[in-house]
Amino acid sequence: MTLYADLQVRRDSFELSLDLVVEPGEVIALLGPNGAGKTTALRAIAGLLPLTGGRVALDDAVWDEPPRTFRTADRRPIGVVFQDYLLFNHLSCLENVAFGLRARGMDKHTARAEAARWLETVGLASYARTRPRALSGGQAQRVALARALATDPDLLLLDEPLAALDASTTLHVRAELGQHLQRFPGRTLLVTHDPLDAMVLADRLVIIENGQVVQEGRPTEVAHRPRTDYVAQLVGLNLYRGKASGTSVTLTNGGTITLAEPAEGEVYVAFPPTAVSLYLEPPVGSPRNTWPAVVTGIEQHAHTVRVRLNAAPTGPPDLLAEITPAAVADLHLTPGLRLHTTLKATEVSTYPT
Repeated sequence: MTLYADLQVRRDSFELSLDLVVEPGEVIALLGPNGAGKTTALRAIAGLLPLTGGRVALDDAVWDEPPRTFRTADRRPIGVVFQDYLLFNHLSCLENVAFGLRARGMDKHTARAEAARWLETVGLASYARTRPRALSGGQAQRVALARALATDPDLLLLDEPLAALDASTTLHVRAELGQHLQRFPGRTLLVTHDPLDAMVLADRLVIIENGQVVQEGRPTEVAHRPRTDYVAQLVGLNLYRGKASGTSVTLTNGGTITLAEPAEGEVYVAFPPTAVSLYLEPPVGSPRNTWPAVVTGIEQHAHTVRVRLNAAPTGPPDLLAEITPAAVADLHLTPGLRLHTTLKATEVSTYPT
């Protein structure tokens, strides 16, 4: 069975208009900035927020089609893992996992046996009698996932499932979650703001901004060919639009970039910040892309440093370079410093707008 979701939701001045199709065994990641409509979409599919237009259906079973049809959340074959997990603190882990089964009419002894099996599946069999407040963040996430999967849902909804974890726990839990999703035969919709979660866990990415889809595709496709500034920032690339003629691109916002391979017409130009080099003096030789620039910002990024530059009028007005902390010290980088930048033409990619 395939999930079809034509989501039309209007709330005050915000409007969500989103088409989703999720096939059996597929994991779709829904990404976007704060306020883009990710959680609104998840709540609408879950039955926690009625549509104002459109349709949600699992094959021929219609869940929501205003004004005639609306199935409440408890009448939809879904499992949900919320950002803060929402485990019942007055119940043990075993009873938390058994809760959904009992709510669907399963007798107490069978529900507990099934819950115990799921706790063993997620590696928490020894925590069956433990209350949620005694669990670590990673353990609570696994209990929430077991509770969601125990009911054998047709659709699994994950709302920022790793956001509450600390950095040291996230890597391990992400890998575990990926293994469970690979075995899950149903459909999965993952809402996240973390590009790494999406790239590792999802088969397909859907990026929304201001309630609209701006790009979708397989993770590798989106990572190599971003189509908006938000997506470029998400995957860590410089992105510009311009008009190509031969090996030169005149950028829409000013400046030019020289290419290693010729192109023609309206194009996107993308390259990683690591392709940009910084110098206090004009570089020797004749690099094809060399621009004077002013440092406009410096920020730590993992184990490197991101440097924002303005290379106008000859180069991009907003340019991102990535260098080591040692290079920052050698260059004595501070906002306002004037220096010289080069870009390797061989690391610049272009594709049609």
